[in-house]
Amino acid sequence: MTSIRIVTALLTAAIFVFSSDARAGSGAFAVDAADVGDAGSCKVESWVSTARNADFSAVVYPTCVFFPTNPTQFGLMANTARGSGDWSTTLMPRFKTAVIPTSIGRFGFSAEGGAGFDALSGENTSIFFNVPATLRLSEVMRISLNSGWLWDRVAEHHYFTYGASFDYKLTETLQFTAEVYGQSGATEFSSVRRPRVQSGLRWRPIDDFSIDLLYGHNINGEHSNWLTVGTTIRFPPPAK
Repeated sequence: MTSIRIVTALLTAAIFVFSSDARAGSGAFAVDAADVGDAGSCKVESWVSTARNADFSAVVYPTCVFFPTNPTQFGLMANTARGSGDWSTTLMPRFKTAVIPTSIGRFGFSAEGGAGFDALSGENTSIFFNVPATLRLSEVMRISLNSGWLWDRVAEHHYFTYGASFDYKLTETLQFTAEVYGQSGATEFSSVRRPRVQSGLRWRPIDDFSIDLLYGHNINGEHSNWLTVGTTIRFPPPAK
């Protein structure tokens, strides 16, 4: 059953030719939480973003979790985007592993990383590493902090990346999230270092499916506002 779930997630990803900018967050959100799913579980996250300046981005990201004693998530993000009239497609293998589980009143930590590759040339365009930390304030509130490193191999720049988010569960099925994120480092474009913000809602009518709606700025430095719609399909671990 586990192998069937993995194959199903990967086949679902193959149906799409979507992609977007590299970000660390869960689904369309930029800031990631420290939580890692149960071993044997899989999910397929996808989202579409459009900007006022006609830029466009579409993403599909299937993942599965392995190793019961130290849950580690592996996935492949497919990334197609249009910026300033030019199209690009990036493939990004990624991992995320649990370090300290999250709990109410105590920070939990995980570590994640990945690399981006141009789908046409095969060139390695980026490498990143990120450490998410999450503090659960209660059953309905949590804050997450991110810090990491990004190597833009096209521009040959290194960046310190950061982010902070606040999640509040409005009802049993509706969650509000607000986040700020950015990167700092040497670059010829000051706008690339400008902090970004976005907020949105996640509607999860059943455990295995959710829809995201977000509005704000992306990480790439454009001045336009972006509207994002995303979905997550979850495949729980097989019953023991």
